[in-house]
Amino acid sequence: MKPLSHWFRDATHDIGLRLIAALGLFLYLVFIVLPVIMSLRSSLTDENPLKPGSNWIGLSNYSEMLHDDELRASVLYTLALAAGVTIVANVAGLAFAILLDRTELSYRVLRTIAFLPQVISGVIVGFVWKTILTQDGLLNDVLMKTHLIGRPVDWLGTPHLAQLSVGIVVAWVLSGFTTVVYLAALQNIPRELYEAGSIDGASTRQQFRMITLRMVAPATTISVTISLITVLKLYDVIQVLTSGGPAYATQSTAQYIVKSAFTNNRFGYASAIAMFLLALSAVIALSVTSVLRRREVEL
Repeated sequence: MKPLSHWFRDATHDIGLRLIAALGLFLYLVFIVLPVIMSLRSSLTDENPLKPGSNWIGLSNYSEMLHDDELRASVLYTLALAAGVTIVANVAGLAFAILLDRTELSYRVLRTIAFLPQVISGVIVGFVWKTILTQDGLLNDVLMKTHLIGRPVDWLGTPHLAQLSVGIVVAWVLSGFTTVVYLAALQNIPRELYEAGSIDGASTRQQFRMITLRMVAPATTISVTISLITVLKLYDVIQVLTSGGPAYATQSTAQYIVKSAFTNNRFGYASAIAMFLLALSAVIALSVTSVLRRREVEL
């Protein structure tokens, strides 16, 4: 039979766990569920901060979205950016992780440096890269001094170049996260697998394909999914870099939501777009996760 002190300790431990779980559930309801419900309600009204009250208009905001060319352009750009950045960031992250998978002190320092883009504020990243990419910025200065270009390139003022520049900057930011994820996965791979592969005569390329890629498959699922979600809701970096220009060429869906709410003063319509973006992100994340998990099983 347990002593009374043990019963008291176990009961206290259970109460503590329940309190923590209750607090977590409360915070989730207040900061996640409640705002979504309020946004959903707002999307069914013509709420405008400049007008007293609001009228119930049902699905009119959602119907208007079907004919909004600016919204369509922002969604297509956001999807293209998410796909491109996710591929580049994950390929770069895996490559960096393989290079940094060492135990020496210098490599540990390099790992910290590689993760820095992820912990720096998006606003600061945007300002730094905007300084680099302006016509009189560092990039044009280096390219002209090395005679690779004859005149300054307007990296942020030309639609296609601005889209490319934003993609590179966002991929650079996300590569810090993907590097850490893949590095953690690589360090959990038993070295005996590589030794056995070498004994069996497998080349480095074969070991990478048959061992490394298979063993990091769960990390790939996590990294790809989070990368997609991050870019789909991206706002700060693009806002500082290009403000959605030129000619709305780099306007993300999140930027269009903010514009609709605080520039056009259409809170109801902005809420409808936000609900659409939430549903779109959920569908994409669940679909990609499902496909990648099936890939894990097949591997």
